[in-house]
Amino acid sequence: MDKKNLELATELRHELHMNPELSYQEAWTKQYLINFLQKHTTNIEIIDKGNYFYAKYTVGEDQPTIAFRADFDALPIPETIDLPWKSNNPGVSHKCGHDGHSATLAGFALEVDQKGADRNIIFLFQHAEETGQGGIECAEMMIEEKVDEIYGYHNMSGIEFKAVYVIDGTAHCASKGMSIEMVGSPAHASQPEDGVNPSFAIAKIIETLPELTSPEKFDGLVLCTIIQVDIGSENYGIAAHNGVLRLTIRAEKEAELNALQQRIEDLATRLGKEQGINVSFEYRDEFPETVNHEESVNKVRQVAAVKEYPLRELTSPYRASEDYGHYLKLVKGAYFYIGNGEKYPSIHTYEYDFRDEIIEIGVEMFKGLVGME
Repeated sequence: MDKKNLELATELRHELHMNPELSYQEAWTKQYLINFLQKHTTNIEIIDKGNYFYAKYTVGEDQPTIAFRADFDALPIPETIDLPWKSNNPGVSHKCGHDGHSATLAGFALEVDQKGADRNIIFLFQHAEETGQGGIECAEMMIEEKVDEIYGYHNMSGIEFKAVYVIDGTAHCASKGMSIEMVGSPAHASQPEDGVNPSFAIAKIIETLPELTSPEKFDGLVLCTIIQVDIGSENYGIAAHNGVLRLTIRAEKEAELNALQQRIEDLATRLGKEQGINVSFEYRDEFPETVNHEESVNKVRQVAAVKEYPLRELTSPYRASEDYGHYLKLVKGAYFYIGNGEKYPSIHTYEYDFRDEIIEIGVEMFKGLVGME
């Protein structure tokens, strides 16, 4: 990678880190990235899509189109470590490394602009990855631009520093946030028999969750995590009569996630009918399974070998979800990982900061995937 381009990409990463924005609030971030590309490139077209944007390098309609994606939203986690590029926004910071992902993609765009490529390239800068909505909305671009293949990477702690990691098949589990609202009827605390209290039904659901997620019932990993239990109010004269149980359900296979969801819904609905409770369900933060395509993963392996980067194979998918899976449902592609180090602080923690050394590796991997030296 050109030394000047690496310096520019690193400076960009630091600027993004100092000005983090949450999902659907990334107005400054998006515009800063657009301004950066407009200032430092001459052969790349910018397409502004509102919440997100993408850039295009075009060589001709008769050539394949390959997309590369980076996310740019931050997390509601305060910056507690002392950095020269410390977050200026209280309570918000880039604790997942999306600043580094975007800087990598921008650095790649500089390399393509200056050195050229023999195929059409889409540089997709995506919003709202942390909520799972960004991928849904950006997927329209895949159809509009007739993308043939897509690639992306994530920095990851707990694995070898600067090594490239890949996995065949499922790379990230599917997941969704599930809220079960149960509404009975109120009664004086001295006469609870006159009302309908959903506490017992909610307790029954919680008690049954280990059975519903028993490994013997599924082929792949299935998890159900209790996020919140909110029943009644702090009023000692009124028996609880409404409540919400919030869960995150997760599975290696999307079909098994749907099966778990149905089992929980069936149990809650049955308890509601038996006890005279109105039951309703709400879902948010829905992520698909992220399933790599064999041909594309093999290309990542080949590029890593040519670039002489350490290549490692993951033995199981990451439990955390990724909205990148929406793209892989539409076109072939792959998602790979670059290591922060086995003992480096994990993403989504106070101590984490993206490692600038990874930028060049990401850019070189992207260059290799489009056939650039």
